Amino acid sequence: MNIILASASPRRKEILENASVKFEVMASSIEELTLDGESPCQMVMRLAFEKGMDIASRQKSDLIISADTIVVIDNTVLGKPENEIEARKMITSLSGRTHQVITGISLINLDNNKKIIDYVISNVKFKNLSEEDINDYIRTKESLDKAGAYGIQGYGALLVDEIQGDYFNIVGLPISRLSDLLKKHFNINLFMEGDVSE
Repeated sequence: MNIILASASPRRKEILENASVKFEVMASSIEELTLDGESPCQMVMRLAFEKGMDIASRQKSDLIISADTIVVIDNTVLGKPENEIEARKMITSLSGRTHQVITGISLINLDNNKKIIDYVISNVKFKNLSEEDINDYIRTKESLDKAGAYGIQGYGALLVDEIQGDYFNIVGLPISRLSDLLKKHFNINLFMEGDVSE
């Protein structure tokens, strides 16, 4: 069974590669809409599933892995900022506070009629950031393509005081939970997938 990652995210691709998974990338082209009355957890699971089904409908014999990650504070979802002004507002709202990063993950194989959906939550506490700190970070341009306007795997790490939970979930793909789901539902053991004896 071929594995396909239904994501254009270079971060998710790198996490899977580091786990020695053999896979192809086919980015989903769904429109990521929000629905009234949805909780953040319901939203990320639905979007992950829709991304997966977009590819699975054309690749029925393959195993499709998809994910969606959001940042949540005060039950408000922070998506990707549209510009630096919006990014600055987001970072300012996170300063000195703890927020949640939620990733929905979906595994689909239509030939076997398997559709698995789950989610992982991590807590991230930011330092108390000065205006200079925020301006310095915005100048890196890193925030513009990231949910919540920061990337913990880059300069965004300098904003973080503490994390609770899965670091890789914050990056965009909770590889430990994904490994558990692959083993339980598809009999795929990531420990056996690659030669890590070097």
